[in-house]
Amino acid sequence: MNIDFSRNLIKGRIAEVIFEQMIREEEQYTVIPFGYEHTMPTLAQYRHISEVPKVIDNISEAPDFALVSEDKTKIYLVEVKYQKNFNLEEIKNYSEKLLKRWESPWIFIATQDNFYCAPCSSVMKNGDMSKLSESWVKKERQLEYLKLLNEFENKLK
Repeated sequence: MNIDFSRNLIKGRIAEVIFEQMIREEEQYTVIPFGYEHTMPTLAQYRHISEVPKVIDNISEAPDFALVSEDKTKIYLVEVKYQKNFNLEEIKNYSEKLLKRWESPWIFIATQDNFYCAPCSSVMKNGDMSKLSESWVKKERQLEYLKLLNEFENKLK
C-alpha cells in the first residue's frame, strides 16, 4: 500500500475525530456517525440481499455525520475533509458530488490554518466557503482543536 495514501487516510480520520469532539463539547447537537465507514461493517453481513449493493452504493457517498439540534428541530448532514491548504476547487467537487445524492448537505474542511463549514449549495452558488461559525463551535475551542490538528500534522510529516 502506498504510504502517502495511508498518511492522507489518517489525516482524514483525525479531522473527523476533531470535528466530532468539537461539536460534542459544545453540547448543542447530538452527533451521529453516519458515513460509509460507520455503517458498512454492519451492512456487510447482509450482502446476499439483492438490494444491498444499491444501498451500499448510496451509503458510499453519504456524509460522515448527522447532527441533530438539541431542540430536535434541525438535522445537518456533514461531510468532513482534511486539506493541508484550503483548495476551493476540490471543495466544489466534493460539494457537487454530495448535492447529487443528498438533500442540503454541509461540508466541513479542516486545514492547518482554520476550520471551514458551509452548506454545499452555498459553496456551489457563491463560489466561496465561510470559516466555522462560532454559533457551532466557540472560537477558543476551535483554536484548541486547531492546535491539536497541527500537532498531529507535524508528527505525520
